[in-house]
Amino acid sequence: MSARHLSLLLLVLAGCRRGDDTSALLTDARQRLAARDGKLTSYALAGTAREAGQTMDFQFAYRAPQKMLGTLGTPAVRAFAWDGEHLFERDDVAKKFRTYDGGLGPEERAGVLTGLFAPFAPEGFRVPLLPGQGVSARRTQHPKGPEAVELTVKPAGTDVEVTYVLRWPAMDFLGKRTRSGGDLAELRVEEEHCEQALGLCVPRRLTQWGGGQQVAETSLTRVELNPSLPAETFSLSAPGGYDVETKTLAALGGR
Repeated sequence: MSARHLSLLLLVLAGCRRGDDTSALLTDARQRLAARDGKLTSYALAGTAREAGQTMDFQFAYRAPQKMLGTLGTPAVRAFAWDGEHLFERDDVAKKFRTYDGGLGPEERAGVLTGLFAPFAPEGFRVPLLPGQGVSARRTQHPKGPEAVELTVKPAGTDVEVTYVLRWPAMDFLGKRTRSGGDLAELRVEEEHCEQALGLCVPRRLTQWGGGQQVAETSLTRVELNPSLPAETFSLSAPGGYDVETKTLAALGGR
């Protein structure tokens, strides 16, 4: 075999190994994300979000598999709670209390709940939801790493690309980049809350960037991981004097 042919063969074999390594890295990353998700079964947060010159205090509580409570304002001005079957909404300014039940299938219901509660829960507490296809993985370095992995999601038929940056091997969230056309938005973890007993860290302060400038910031003043949250935490009741309504989740999704 000539030296030229040998060189070509080595290049081909190296390319195959890189492809295999990438596939193995993605498989390993998925397994580690699942293991991490199993460690964090509940959490309670309180903090402040700042954007466009406005400031809002919020609180959020979560208990697996899908119980959530989010409140806005201090003292609470508006609250939403999902107990696994019913959604409750309490508006302290308008003095209204609403219960939403039924009217949507599982996927539609999940979409409504995600849209409603996502603003309360900063990135980095739940692991990224990765689709079965269109995901790539590569190793990288990060100041908070020092080892890290980037998981990039490219939905088919779109020009959107989302890249999650995670500390290796704990899979702690370190940042997120979203590209759409020529626009780039970035979420950065500036400060962390770490618990050695769980072997993981979560964000305490995050900044959001666009066009090379900071556009928003979320700071947490309270972080409790795996607290005991009884079921009644996620069930609201109407205070005296409030107007009470019962609607379907379909009505909430369309408003």
